[in-house]
Amino acid sequence: MLRYLTRRPRSVKEIHDYLLGKKATDEIILQIIKKLHEQKFQDDIEFAKWWIEQRSKIKPKSDLIIRIELAQKGIAKEVVATLLHRDRDDKVSDLVKAKQIAEKKLRTLHALPKREQYQRLGAFLSRRGFDFETSKRAIDDILERGYNRD
Repeated sequence: MLRYLTRRPRSVKEIHDYLLGKKATDEIILQIIKKLHEQKFQDDIEFAKWWIEQRSKIKPKSDLIIRIELAQKGIAKEVVATLLHRDRDDKVSDLVKAKQIAEKKLRTLHALPKREQYQRLGAFLSRRGFDFETSKRAIDDILERGYNRD
């Protein structure tokens, strides 16, 4: 179990599913999870914070995708909403992330015509979970500000 936890932080659901795969009984699983929590090897809130940081800075994704991923990992919606600061304007946050990602990606597309850059950036941002409007605004902004090297 400790080897499984050393690769990266895990949610309770991930640990539960892992132990089920190892044919552990529910009673054993609950004991292990309780012990891990007591010894501070597992904390869903800390896990969610770590996940959000990874998905926001290292491999940026939209807040929508982050919410979906954390839900799949068994993190409560309320916890995710609190950690993502639901009271802020998510579109502004996503727009900033989309611009950062698009600027970085544009470096690999500089030799292409502007129209193809636009299409490829749009598809790239869409795969990262950004909606059409956010993607369009981000691409328009970075291409207008002179990041285009045509």
